[in-house]
Amino acid sequence: MDVFIRYLLVFLCGGLLCVPAQILICKTKLTPARILTGYVVAGVLFGASGLYAPLIKIFRSGAKVPLTGFGALLAEGTAKAVSEKGLIGALSGPLSAMSAGVAAAIVMSLICALIFRSKRI
Repeated sequence: MDVFIRYLLVFLCGGLLCVPAQILICKTKLTPARILTGYVVAGVLFGASGLYAPLIKIFRSGAKVPLTGFGALLAEGTAKAVSEKGLIGALSGPLSAMSAGVAAAIVMSLICALIFRSKRI
C-alpha cells in the first residue's frame, strides 16, 4: 500500500478516536482524567471482545498509540498470560504486556527532564 495512504489512515484513526473525547470535554462536566480512564476501559472491552484487533490490523499505530490501544494491549496480555499460566496470569499478563511502553515513557521523560528546564509560574 502506498505510504501516503498508510499515513493518512493512521492520522484519520487517531483523529477519529480523539473527536469524541474532545466533545466530552467541551460539552460535559467530565474531567479529562475520567474521559481518559473511560478510553482505557473501552479499549480493554473492545480488545477482550476481539473488536479492536481488526482496527489495529488496518490502522496500525493509529489504533495502537491512543489510550484505547493501551487498553486493548492490557486485554491481550491478560488473555495470553491466563492461557499460559492460569489464573495467576490475570495479574502478571497486563504488567508484562505494558512494561515496554511504560519503560519507554519513563526513559523519554527522563531525557526531556535533562534537556529542558521547567519555568516557575
